Amino acid sequence: MYRQVATALSFASLVLGQQVGTLTAEKHPSLPIEVCTAPGACTKEDTTVVLDSNWRWTHVTDGYSNCYTGNSWDATACPDGKTCAANCALDGAEYETTYGISTPSAGALRLNFVTKNGDGTNVGSRVYLMAGEEKYRLFNLLNKEFTMDVDVSKLPCGLNGAVYFSEMDEDGGLSRFEGNKAGAKYGTGYCDSQCPQDIKFINGEANVEGWGGTDGNSGAGKYGTCCAEMDIWEANLDATAYTPHPCKVTEQTRCETEEDCGAGDNRYAGQCDKDGCDFNSFRMGDKEFYGPEKTVDTSKPFTLVTQFVTEDGTDTGALKSIHRFYVQDGKVIPNSMTVVEGVDAVNNISDEYCAQQKTAFGDNNYFKTVGGLAAMGKSLEKMVLVLSIWDDHAVSMNWLDSNYPTDADPTKPGVARGRCDPEAGLPETVEAAHPDAYVIYSNIKVGAINSTFTAA
Repeated sequence: MYRQVATALSFASLVLGQQVGTLTAEKHPSLPIEVCTAPGACTKEDTTVVLDSNWRWTHVTDGYSNCYTGNSWDATACPDGKTCAANCALDGAEYETTYGISTPSAGALRLNFVTKNGDGTNVGSRVYLMAGEEKYRLFNLLNKEFTMDVDVSKLPCGLNGAVYFSEMDEDGGLSRFEGNKAGAKYGTGYCDSQCPQDIKFINGEANVEGWGGTDGNSGAGKYGTCCAEMDIWEANLDATAYTPHPCKVTEQTRCETEEDCGAGDNRYAGQCDKDGCDFNSFRMGDKEFYGPEKTVDTSKPFTLVTQFVTEDGTDTGALKSIHRFYVQDGKVIPNSMTVVEGVDAVNNISDEYCAQQKTAFGDNNYFKTVGGLAAMGKSLEKMVLVLSIWDDHAVSMNWLDSNYPTDADPTKPGVARGRCDPEAGLPETVEAAHPDAYVIYSNIKVGAINSTFTAA
């Protein structure tokens, strides 16, 4: 909901660019998935993952000099956005040694939180699923279900092992934007519903204008990059939420004003619904459903199923509701029921649920304003899969696993989202206390409703 991006690298030499460098070969780690038509009728796809370009080393095209150091652009290489994109080359990545990204077994991806390497320390990562070397793997999720195994047993309070879909260009913007020569092969073209302004290159141009440092290794510029986002899984050991975030726009779009970006006081005027309509079991009244030794026991792996049900049961129908199941120790566990005054006792997301939740919690229903599930459904026809691990430099992940706002009465409906101490998610705290944290995603499947798992 309040995703902080482009701040993960604490060593200044790793940044983003748009030309292609030749100093490190780019080799995408394997992460095969399965596509299913019925239970037991699944076909393997030899997909891979690619590291987001915001994590990569960028240097001048004719040498080793950085285009960005600390939280500042090099004035010579980057006097303006277009010149910077022409002058700077984006290089390949050493996935495991530099970023802590590994494939411990076939069909499994492990993302380490903190990785020490020869250049310094990397914190967090974000990757995208690829179909071949040059294009992201596009998903149409309407009338489908998306299933995967997750292990969050080593992911404490304040961290987020996030799996979501963003409406990114299949080629990373390569064909749309002349200044982008790297494309999906190097993880370009990111966007999400927060319209992040700390992305260093957007639409093939450097985000130089108005750029200012926000901490030692990151900053923010005038422009943001917006698109619809479907959060399948934002979670740690103690809390989880799944959340649709529709937008007014239907493709990756650069926002150019504070209003369009939804910045500051314009949160409910921007291109996208930054709040979304979340289903967090703890927040919705069942505090014993998710966590160590709870109904879904997060001390050990489990399977996560998300279904996108349409009005007419077709792949082109309007999105009606989003359902969640868990499978653990051979048992299918339906999502928890809501226990909130003013909200019907349901366990899925629909427009009716969202309207009732927003009213009960006193929240702005911008979800409805930008089109609700109908708008989200249109975007679900062409989505890119994102897998990440991150800590929150904005609000310490309190919106996911603690009380938020932190100064609000935790007995007020909607404020308590998890059991975590609000201070536990401070980046300096969690990075020092839990550098060995990690998440594992595995056995990814997509297919017809009830085809990817055995329903009880």
